[in-house]
Amino acid sequence: MNLHIRPARRDDAAQILTFITDLADYEKARHEVQASIEDIERSLFDEASTTHALICSRDEQPIGFAVYFYSYSTWLGRHGLYLEDLYIAPQHRGTGAGKLMLRHLAREAVARQCGRFEWSVLDWNEPAIRFYESIGAQRQGEWVRYRLEGEALSAFAAG
Repeated sequence: MNLHIRPARRDDAAQILTFITDLADYEKARHEVQASIEDIERSLFDEASTTHALICSRDEQPIGFAVYFYSYSTWLGRHGLYLEDLYIAPQHRGTGAGKLMLRHLAREAVARQCGRFEWSVLDWNEPAIRFYESIGAQRQGEWVRYRLEGEALSAFAAG
């Protein structure tokens, strides 16, 4: 088995969108995917982008992706690395690909002197939770995530 991680390129946009859709299917939220290939190209690969993506391949075949960006902790006075999405195709899970991707990102965080490496997981996704805890990640139970989006975001911004 030959696993390889590389930075995503603009010509990976269609594959990334396919992985996003597959992830949304798994999370029972396909109906929420609004992104187009052009959105992926612009948001990940235009010069002003602050978001990064990785492709994981097995024997030259893309099997997964990760999207991440840098956050900031005022308490630490340091940047953090926030993993927005990590997806490995189901038939390639258990091969070490997910752990390889996380380790790659952890090394990136350490190299950039980040104080944290964080992500979110759905509370019902027990396989992912067990995997994350097996590598030493800790649940941040005292924090509740909030979101403004769509009309609520527009209305609040206008008010």
